[in-house]
Amino acid sequence: MLMWRALYARTVRLAGHRHAPAWLGGLAFAESSFFPIPPDAMLVPMTLARPARAMRFALITTLGSVAGGLLGYLIGALFIDSIAPWLDELGYRDGYDTVRHWFAAYGFWAVLFAGFAPVPYKLFTLAAGGLGMPLLPFVAGSLVGRGARFVLIAGLTRALGPVFEQRLLKYLDWIGWTLVALVIVGYVGYRLI
Repeated sequence: MLMWRALYARTVRLAGHRHAPAWLGGLAFAESSFFPIPPDAMLVPMTLARPARAMRFALITTLGSVAGGLLGYLIGALFIDSIAPWLDELGYRDGYDTVRHWFAAYGFWAVLFAGFAPVPYKLFTLAAGGLGMPLLPFVAGSLVGRGARFVLIAGLTRALGPVFEQRLLKYLDWIGWTLVALVIVGYVGYRLI
């Protein structure tokens, strides 16, 4: 049962590694265009390991995420018709259709919201490119939204560090096994449908 605490302790140790900022930027880049794991999973332990660098980590995460968003925009602009079956297969199609409607109505504000909210940002990057959203508002909305999110996460983690970590560790094993169960149930449910 203590597997999750051991994994967390290892992540915090790795977050203090000298190459961890590059890994953080790479994860943020990948998540914004194609990868499913959000960079928060690395930003929080890195901030706990080195609280004085919280805003630097937030900046690295923001820049990596916006750069990855540009890749997602490019993929959407050039290949949206080719990747549509992939969106269906991964269960992102309904989300993508919703995002398309938001872009038609809100444009810049939809990107800003997506950058800040805990929604799959990659759907917004693909939709922005696929719908031909002007690049400057896309980049501006991404910088503001993603920047605000990561600054908030890093700032709260730095401010609440020991309290946050104590509460997290108290429930970490329960949270970890619950997530595993939810993934299994989701996968089985998806396969049955």
